[in-house]
Amino acid sequence: MTSQTPDPSSPQSTAQQDTGAQIPSAESEVVGICRELIRFDTQNWGGNTARPERPAAERIAEWFTEVGLDSEIFESSPGRASLVARIPGSDPGLPALVVHGHTDVVPADAAEWAVDPFSAEERDGLIWGRGAVDMKDMDAMIIAVVRNYLRTGLRPRRDLIIAFFADEEAGGTYGARWMVENHPHLFTDATEAVSEVGGYSVDLRGQRVYLVQTAEKGIAWLKLVARGTAGHGSQINEDNPVTKLAAAVARIGAHAWPEQLPQATEDLLRGVSDITGVPFGAETYPELLAELGSVAKFVGATLRNTSNPSLLSAGYKHNVIPSTAEALIDCRTLPGEHDALMRTVRELAGSDVEVLTEIEAPALEAPFSGRLVDTMTTSLLAEDPGARVLPYTLSGGTDNKSLAALGIHGYGFAPLRLTGDLDFPAMFHGVDERVPVSALTFGTRVLHRFLLEA
Repeated sequence: MTSQTPDPSSPQSTAQQDTGAQIPSAESEVVGICRELIRFDTQNWGGNTARPERPAAERIAEWFTEVGLDSEIFESSPGRASLVARIPGSDPGLPALVVHGHTDVVPADAAEWAVDPFSAEERDGLIWGRGAVDMKDMDAMIIAVVRNYLRTGLRPRRDLIIAFFADEEAGGTYGARWMVENHPHLFTDATEAVSEVGGYSVDLRGQRVYLVQTAEKGIAWLKLVARGTAGHGSQINEDNPVTKLAAAVARIGAHAWPEQLPQATEDLLRGVSDITGVPFGAETYPELLAELGSVAKFVGATLRNTSNPSLLSAGYKHNVIPSTAEALIDCRTLPGEHDALMRTVRELAGSDVEVLTEIEAPALEAPFSGRLVDTMTTSLLAEDPGARVLPYTLSGGTDNKSLAALGIHGYGFAPLRLTGDLDFPAMFHGVDERVPVSALTFGTRVLHRFLLEA
């Protein structure tokens, strides 16, 4: 890195090298980077069935090499590649910050889309494509900001560990979790991390509010297995595993889990109450959630544990009763509720159905206080004065779960100023996923400020 130190308060402006040539700003590069990343088909079906992430990781390495930053690619399985780089901070005595994204995406059926999901088409001021919000937009922002720092000689306050993981969409078995288990030394001096699904805006009666993700529910991906006696479909069979399984699935799927608010959800709803005037209380939770519009899809599921059946498998012919039947259940747990949920699920499944754990990861909670959060807030308000910043709990999960095994507190902070006509939560894993160009360039400016001072 050079010693040149342009004014960090103007991240959107261009700087000049000693030769007089202009240095591209992060904001000017981010759209092109995002579109190129989307064109890498990195669909992930789970179970190590995926289009390899390595080509995307190699392109990121090239972008970094162009500006003098070394990086390393690690493969957990052929083609399943994660990349890590490190930028030294100005104060080596401070703990490092992990800034991470993932390069895999969920599958996309092109027949359902208005555009080719891997064309990265720019239309009506939006970038369309699988990964546009989950999460190649944030990947692009990170890459653009890092390139600008290296070109201009800007040094962040603390070391930044830049990571792009494989396999996030399948629980990180071949990505973040594998990296933590096999290369923990890369992260040992880090105490905090930032990644996806936070820092985006919602409009509350004309007041723009940015939601920083400080908590996320835990994951328990379960398999139910029922066994019985195989036989002819025309006969009476009182040991039919399909019948046993169907009853168990119905009980688990219909179970009414009690309401329990994690702290971040309570703080968010109290903030909504303060802005809107709707009283805060258990009886007004539905009204407060409604004020959040489509974001209630994320927040509403954080008031309780959930257990959703997602796949059934049994048999091979209409007139043959099989000897086994299986189902997958996607459970998401509130902080401190994993063991209680597992006990309840086993009770609901009954003695004839085995409950196996496929993937589990803890619920996370981090404080909505301290320098990191304060810097998120000031960075957002520098670009959008008059806005409010509130915490929230994510109903899904991120790679912060894997990093938590190393004692790293994770936050969701991929800043985007959104337009009111975009159903943002529906973009995650949805058809016609897209992100506004204006939101992407806004987020790049915010992230540029934030990572310097975090």
